[in-house]
Amino acid sequence: MRALLAMVASAALAACATTGESLATDTGMDAIADDYVLLQLTIGEKESGYIDAFYGPDVVKNRAVSDAAGQSLPQLSARALALRDRAAGLLRASGVEPSLEQRRARFLVAQLTAAITRLQMMQGAKLSFQDEAQGLFGVRPETPALSTFDPVIAEVDRLVPGSGPLWQRVDAFKKQFDIPADRLKPVMDAAIAECRSRTLARIAMPAGERFELALVTDKPWSGYNYYQGDYHSKIEVNTDLPVRLDRAIDLGCHEGYPGHHVYNVLLERDLVKGRGWREYAVYPLYSPQSLIAEGSANYGIDLAFPGDDAVAFNTRVLAPLAGLPTADVARFVALNQMTEKLTSARYTVASRLLAGEITEAEAADLLQKYQLESPERAAQSIRFIKTYRSYIINYGLGQDMVRAHVEAAGATQEAKWRRMEQILSEPTLPEDLLAH
Repeated sequence: MRALLAMVASAALAACATTGESLATDTGMDAIADDYVLLQLTIGEKESGYIDAFYGPDVVKNRAVSDAAGQSLPQLSARALALRDRAAGLLRASGVEPSLEQRRARFLVAQLTAAITRLQMMQGAKLSFQDEAQGLFGVRPETPALSTFDPVIAEVDRLVPGSGPLWQRVDAFKKQFDIPADRLKPVMDAAIAECRSRTLARIAMPAGERFELALVTDKPWSGYNYYQGDYHSKIEVNTDLPVRLDRAIDLGCHEGYPGHHVYNVLLERDLVKGRGWREYAVYPLYSPQSLIAEGSANYGIDLAFPGDDAVAFNTRVLAPLAGLPTADVARFVALNQMTEKLTSARYTVASRLLAGEITEAEAADLLQKYQLESPERAAQSIRFIKTYRSYIINYGLGQDMVRAHVEAAGATQEAKWRRMEQILSEPTLPEDLLAH
């Protein structure tokens, strides 16, 4: 498939002398897909981190570098608008049946809407937190009043009694589950291996799929998957702060199986190679695709480790491997599950910080109160919010939407895994998750 794409792109490049012309000669969906890939890569040349993954032909990447040098952001916005109009026209012509081809067109329209929004932001447009999330990710999050989380805080207070600020008590309790630095690699290896085993028992993966794990520092995130193509990922775990026991399974599932690695592998196998849909060879980070990616990766933790499976595996395997106590593992996991109810409080804090309504110091205080974070972890959260802005909604809201869609498929694990595989391997948009 790469050779075919390279030949198509090379032939088009030979025929095109003007920056911004179509890479393809036909006027159908494949032509739009080719122009979409080139456009996204060109935007990526204007903003570092905009492209999360690309594994198409180098000739297209080189063309994007050339285009970026000669085109302004307003010109790229005009290209994006025109391309979205072309995709919308084909969508209208495709009828009302929810075929894969129609879903392909809908995906391109939604992704291009996100590109248009991001280009506006790159040119200085100031959007509200909700408007930004709607434009980039296709959903409009709620930002609840922080007082609505006080009952959850009271629950946590009962679970971790004592004196002093609640965040301090929670942090002191959790610190006993900090994985020693010299044991982190074997613990992560064991966690990812178990996540992989449980996923491969449910989802068939292509031969040769693989990943490599690296421990890194000085990042705004706790973990990241860099998809390389050819069914290969590089998974990085940030060690700026101690990694806690529960995060081994979380990161193994989220970044690996059945999370980001599986998602990208299935898209490459089924859509890029299987159907020749080259638009899936590029993944722009600020797009509806990220809500699917992050939401499915987070829900994949519970799917792979249902019920008390996480407690059992942490107690039996990971805690001893890390040299950590096992007596309070169940309470530790229960505490983390309870604090998940506070997730959307982060949206409210982020929206107020990004709007300039509160200072970073005030935001840190609120994160300590409503996310029960230490000052160090609150500082890391603020760094993430300032870097990725409304992207944070994809983790919590995305997980809730994926959970509802998957669990509507049936009560059995078999039904849930089948629905999960459909989400990961088909042109799925956030709005699709609302149709149970």
